[in-house]
Amino acid sequence: MKKRVIHWFKFSSPQNFYFLAGKMWPWFAALATLLTLVGLWISFFVAPVDAQQGQGYRIIFVHVPTSQMSMFIYLVMAGWAGFGLAFNTRLSGMMASALAPTGALFAFLSLVTGALWGKPMWGAWWVWDARLTSELILLFLYLGFLALQSSIDDPRRADKACAILALVGAVNVPIIYFSVKWWNTLHQGASVSMKGASMATPMLAGMLVMVVAFWMYTIAIALLRVRNIILDRERHTEWVKHAVA
Repeated sequence: MKKRVIHWFKFSSPQNFYFLAGKMWPWFAALATLLTLVGLWISFFVAPVDAQQGQGYRIIFVHVPTSQMSMFIYLVMAGWAGFGLAFNTRLSGMMASALAPTGALFAFLSLVTGALWGKPMWGAWWVWDARLTSELILLFLYLGFLALQSSIDDPRRADKACAILALVGAVNVPIIYFSVKWWNTLHQGASVSMKGASMATPMLAGMLVMVVAFWMYTIAIALLRVRNIILDRERHTEWVKHAVA
């Protein structure tokens, strides 16, 4: 029996990746929807009330995953952008562009939910805390990436300029992550680490399900968005004319 070999490198072509993404994104979208519903149910109806923070702590089931994803997406975006800059691959810049809006959304949600959580806990909507400030800088980096992308007419030149910005800005991500260890901040440390978790099992389950749900959402929306980017950039090619016909 002849073994079937999948040539993964062929999907580095925008044309081939366009059709692959079209098959994949609905599955990730379905998983995102299902896991979000399960995660919210655990978070609001199964997880117990926190002994110190009461019901108000439940916002962490959205705040923590959005904060994590805002940092991780930036690193992935910078990785795609750097790969495109080094090897001059077209799809890499497209993937970086597809990830940026979702990363900006998560950074914004992280700041908003953090403010909603911080008001009853700290008595203020905002403080110039090391982690909050560095997260705000992350949002500005995302917005700067998007603004720079749209300000340059030539997509290839825009990809190269944005790649440099993304790579320089990547230094901010470890600052966000380690800020609570490096400086004396109001922001609490991580509740989940390699040494274990300092929260009840239902709380941890709700948190992990929501994290995976946001992962699935990110993959689905990035695949859907990159298809639109590919169609826009390749609109003068014959295969696009046949694909949209």
